[in-house]
Amino acid sequence: MEENNCKPRRTGFFTCIAGKTAHYSGHPAAFILAFAVIVVWGMTGPLFGFSDTWQLIVNTGTTIITFLMVFLIQSTQNRDTHAMHLKLDELIRATEGAHTVLLDLEELSERELQQIRQKYQGIAEDARRKMRNGGDDTDIPDVVLDS
Repeated sequence: MEENNCKPRRTGFFTCIAGKTAHYSGHPAAFILAFAVIVVWGMTGPLFGFSDTWQLIVNTGTTIITFLMVFLIQSTQNRDTHAMHLKLDELIRATEGAHTVLLDLEELSERELQQIRQKYQGIAEDARRKMRNGGDDTDIPDVVLDS
């Protein structure tokens, strides 16, 4: 994975920080560092008599970090998802014969998505049936999508 070299003026300060945080927190060194902190904390237990304060330090620290990381990682995930949808939309738009009605599927209701899913499941079932009978599954069947 390459380093996240964002430009705050282009992407926004929060987006830049969120991306860098998600990148570095997913790095093996971050895991090793977190593990080392826990080991050191555990080893200092006898020194502090396993006191309530000693326990509170790690509990509070991990809770705060987890709370903040949820929002940073979700922000990064949202941005990546939006970018992926745009890329897929462009592939659909540029592919001759593709159904452009599929461009904004994420905006449809669950009922509408289920109807479209059933049509494609039917196509898959027909293809498997053809293959079991020695046929080919590489054709491009017509799909009738209700708009």
